[in-house]
Amino acid sequence: MKSKSPENQWFSNSIISWYRENPRHLPWRETQDPYLIWLSEIILQQTRVAQGLPYFEAFSKAYPTVHQLAAAPEEEVLRLWQGLGYYSRARNMHACANYIVEKLDGKFPDRYATLILLKGVGSYTAAAISSFAFGEVQAVVDGNVFRVLARYFGIATDINSSSGKKEFEALANQLIPVNAPGEFNQAMMDFGSRCCTPTNPNCDTCPLTRSCFAYQNELINSLPVKINKTKVKERILNYLVITCAGHLVVRKRGEGDIWTGLYDFPQSPQTFPWQGNLQSETTLFPKKYRHLLSHQRILASFWECSLSEENLPNLRDWCQNEGFDLVVEQEIDGLPKPKLILRYLTDREN
Repeated sequence: MKSKSPENQWFSNSIISWYRENPRHLPWRETQDPYLIWLSEIILQQTRVAQGLPYFEAFSKAYPTVHQLAAAPEEEVLRLWQGLGYYSRARNMHACANYIVEKLDGKFPDRYATLILLKGVGSYTAAAISSFAFGEVQAVVDGNVFRVLARYFGIATDINSSSGKKEFEALANQLIPVNAPGEFNQAMMDFGSRCCTPTNPNCDTCPLTRSCFAYQNELINSLPVKINKTKVKERILNYLVITCAGHLVVRKRGEGDIWTGLYDFPQSPQTFPWQGNLQSETTLFPKKYRHLLSHQRILASFWECSLSEENLPNLRDWCQNEGFDLVVEQEIDGLPKPKLILRYLTDREN
């Protein structure tokens, strides 16, 4: 049950007042359509608004309804997602759309408890959809909300711990007003992203400073507490970029590794039936790239080799035997690719 303490009431009112005085017009805030709200929340997971907005506009234009998204080929969905990263979100989104169409007659659940059962929908996304689209009194807790609550109330519990998440969720649900749950949730997220920022927050213009624990105790840079247990491992990838008579060898990545369903190139070492020709036409100095993922630091080398047209039949047979695809070079643009491959191809064209 929501606390009636004067401090909590003042906090909630102040956050909403700030939000009303500092509006940010975004398309998913101008609708109560649960599909569009769900779409925006999936796109904005681990993504800044400025980066996610063009993707939301592209997806909502290409697939205005959940039925159209469900009917789209997965490869087409991944291609539209290209460059946004965390591609499992796109695959889960597509699978979820299919489930909603096939099992729920195209209708989104209207409560947090049922929304959270959908594939790719966690507690934050379920709370966002239920409060924004259906007015359910359910607080959202993302990184912005963690930061605001930790600093204002002086909470030093690790936000990455299960106990910490429960503590912050309980507090947020005490603070949320029953008459404006969606507006309060939007206000909290906006306040954290625009005022109570991770570094150099706008304390001079913040309406909460007179009672903010972190501000009063000079702990702005110490809160929230986040103990990172994720180890980033280094990984080396050696790619062979094989071209022949206007064709390019690519492969579709399978499950069990990064970039499932996306296209990249064969990785060396590979055994070729025309080894002599390949050696004489391979680029000796590869193009090197660094690419950082959430759990991996990738060092990639692209070894380019151009084969003469007479090798095309052998190359086609080799691709078929090894599970690769031989595509016309112009077709590569229409295939979904990870950002690393897109960077290389863009540099290759320039």
